[in-house]
Amino acid sequence: MHKKTLRDVDVSSKAALVRADFNVPIEEEGVEAVAKYDHRLRVTIPTIQYLIERRATVILCSHLGRPKGKVVEALRMVPVADRLGVLLGRPVKALSDCVGPAIKREVSAMRAGDIVMLENLRFNPGEEKNDPEFARALASLADIFVLDAFATAHRAHASIVGVPKYLPTVAGLVMQKELEVIGKALESPDRPLAAILGGAKISDKLKILENLLGRVNSLFIGGGMAATFLLAQGKEVGDSLVEKDMVSSVKGVMERAAQRGVKLYLPSDAVIASEFGPDPARVVTVGIEQIPGGMRIMDIGPKTARSYTDALSRCKTIIWNGPQGVFEYEKFAGGTKTIADALAGFKAVTIIGGGSTAEAVEALGLGHRMSHVSTGGGAMLEFLEGKVLPGVAAIPSN
Repeated sequence: MHKKTLRDVDVSSKAALVRADFNVPIEEEGVEAVAKYDHRLRVTIPTIQYLIERRATVILCSHLGRPKGKVVEALRMVPVADRLGVLLGRPVKALSDCVGPAIKREVSAMRAGDIVMLENLRFNPGEEKNDPEFARALASLADIFVLDAFATAHRAHASIVGVPKYLPTVAGLVMQKELEVIGKALESPDRPLAAILGGAKISDKLKILENLLGRVNSLFIGGGMAATFLLAQGKEVGDSLVEKDMVSSVKGVMERAAQRGVKLYLPSDAVIASEFGPDPARVVTVGIEQIPGGMRIMDIGPKTARSYTDALSRCKTIIWNGPQGVFEYEKFAGGTKTIADALAGFKAVTIIGGGSTAEAVEALGLGHRMSHVSTGGGAMLEFLEGKVLPGVAAIPSN
């Protein structure tokens, strides 16, 4: 996938509108939360620095939360701009709106190397509606559009697919890396190629499974979705979350995996609990054939985690999307921790899917030891499904 990138054009002394994804949870804690969850800010810094080193003016824009076209005071971009300024070591001025005469005057007064942050794009109802007038107003602020928001590339919003109709458009360095790393893993990986899938529901990952079956050499299943696989094998899973209407689809996945020579790994033991929560009355580790009624699977067991990491150690490319258990509760984080620790020490190319998987790896302090931690949650899922993301399609080919 060869898209035109920032490095393919002359940005010297130009006004660059940069669509980033700075969507971090700030409603409760403000700037403290931004500092805690600043991975998306940090990864965008190389794009910003590339521009200011070439005396461009940088006009940053992003959405934040779900204000639904209305101004929500707790979702203003000021804390994000403040934190980004700290990370960059230079001021980032938060503007009071994202379009309009006053904003145009502020942008026109910028000098080489200046950085401003437009107000939350989703305060304007035209953003999510992909309103052409709103897109044209955003585009009028700049000479070039840098689309660096991979995490939002699956949304056909004005700042993603509308602006490229009115400005020369290139992929930023975040977008470029996401497309190159994940694209190579899917199209021409170093083999053996493995995929680790977790999360609560098989229905959320079925299309990914179907797309990966023709690409991977081995597939490792964990998380709540493993219970539906085990049920499809005829095993008792107690009160575990299962999707009975997906059992026939899961059987089809297992059959196609066998036909294509894909090694499918399922849990051999599990950490089970009497209730779903951080501190159930009863928590035990049992073999997968010994799950009684009234108990539910909450994590893969230590035997499974060891067998998974042993098999993964022989792979050269590993894609991981979905924690192996209810990672947010300490008692059920063991499987995810074991897998993450192992991957951090491998020489393989390790690609961590966005969303909860990225959060888990970052919380463990292991993100910097992985080859690539994706910024995309829903976008990463759709990319793995083989879909063409609207934002990616909006960037011209090189």
